[in-house]
Amino acid sequence: MKQTPEETPRPPSEDGVGRPQPGMLTVIREWGRIGCTGFGGPPTHIALLRELCVDRKGWLDASEFEDAVAACNLLPGPASTQLAIFCAWRARGRLAALAGGAAFIVPGLILILALAAAFVAGSPPSWMKGAAAGAGAAVAAVAVQAGASLVSASWRRAQDAARLRWGVYVAAGAVAAATAGPWLVLVLLACGAAELGAQRARWSANAGATALVPLRATAGIGTGVLLSLAWVALKVGALSYGGGFVIVPLMQADAVTHYHWMTGGQFAGAVALGQVTPGPVVQTVAVVGYAAAGIGGGILAAVIAFAPSFAFILIGGRRFGRLRTDARAAAFLGGAGPAAIGAIFGSAVPLALAITEPWQYAVLGGAAVLLLVLRRGVVLTLLLAGAGGMIAALAGGPLPH
Repeated sequence: MKQTPEETPRPPSEDGVGRPQPGMLTVIREWGRIGCTGFGGPPTHIALLRELCVDRKGWLDASEFEDAVAACNLLPGPASTQLAIFCAWRARGRLAALAGGAAFIVPGLILILALAAAFVAGSPPSWMKGAAAGAGAAVAAVAVQAGASLVSASWRRAQDAARLRWGVYVAAGAVAAATAGPWLVLVLLACGAAELGAQRARWSANAGATALVPLRATAGIGTGVLLSLAWVALKVGALSYGGGFVIVPLMQADAVTHYHWMTGGQFAGAVALGQVTPGPVVQTVAVVGYAAAGIGGGILAAVIAFAPSFAFILIGGRRFGRLRTDARAAAFLGGAGPAAIGAIFGSAVPLALAITEPWQYAVLGGAAVLLLVLRRGVVLTLLLAGAGGMIAALAGGPLPH
């Protein structure tokens, strides 16, 4: 492979294999490019990172990349963001992990905060309100599609003896997301612990006695807006298993019901913004932060939500190969994973209940047909839903308050 001026031979790694090392400017440029063009969520991010780091540049080998994908899916928080940080770390080191991770996150964060300023603050024109209401109405269908896309693989991974429990975990997650958003984290952790206990009962007596201990929340958060916002963001970044839509009922319960930072319609619009901008859907938390405390609140929420991902990689990245084969981690995810899928389905309930105008139900129905029957993409569907809402507003249709 021809080396560019910004690439130098890497000293032999721990496994004895030397690979080229990118310059810091290369890391910032390439990870920033993915952050700007990564529309479509984790599948797009993973494909772009693999094409860059494995196929084109050879900074990681294929097996190491696959181990990282699997390990990131075992961790709470945004898996594709963690993968981007890991790839930068393996390509050049800790500073590159910080720089590459930031370059991956910041473009989408800037865009979503700019959109938040237009949609949430002040008095936007009616056509803009209509676009937000239309895209927000379609989000419930996006949640159902996201959950459905995960069912088949999760069902296949469940062993025959565990499939009854799999159904119980899915149901528990769905009910919790639909009715008890603030307690969803406890349900996810309980399902993971239950499956870990069931699996341990089948293991031999000489298996290790150390149990997987999930992250625990810190009690005692104060009542100030910024402290409340920090706690919401920490739950999003450190305690959410199973993908971006798991955070929806967590945030909605806090942002809409408990703290009243947003209306239900504004929150659905925020989720839509997280879908149509590049980067992870976790960046929706920045819109919640903006609604709570302005631009500073948006930045604070994003920093706290993404900080655990950097910590997981910088502290535990060297153990990713072992984590993938850790039976305890796999058993825990055997319960928390199906519960998270159920939570994604359940998140559609409060999102649909946030709809207030008849024309929004028509938009939701059209989005469901596009996503579930015609199998069109999420970004295209939300853009069409936003266009439908804009047309409804310009035609004089009622808008949500």
